[in-house]
Amino acid sequence: MKIYSADAWTIEELKEQIDDAGRRTLLVPAAESKQAVLDTFSELLDFPEDDGVDLDALHDSLHDVADAVTDDGEAPVTVIWQVPAVLRADRSFGVICETLQDAESYAGTSLEVIAVCV
Repeated sequence: MKIYSADAWTIEELKEQIDDAGRRTLLVPAAESKQAVLDTFSELLDFPEDDGVDLDALHDSLHDVADAVTDDGEAPVTVIWQVPAVLRADRSFGVICETLQDAESYAGTSLEVIAVCV
């Protein structure tokens, strides 16, 4: 997982680099609480309704994304997660990062995560 400052890289610059590398971009907009982040990921990744909206569902859905790249020949995915200062100061930021890093480790090159501190 890479972490950048929005002062150093704009979202547009990152998306351009991702496109140039032949990858798909999943943009996760800023949310100020753990539950708001999970809700945002749930909407973007279409968590199964019976799984709930929690870290386990995030973990499983990211693994599903990586598996689709491998099994279905889809283009690899780079997640750009916009992280506001208020969330970075919360303990849940580290917990979410651990979940994202685990998914990256599982996925190999199929999934990358970039956190952009806004």
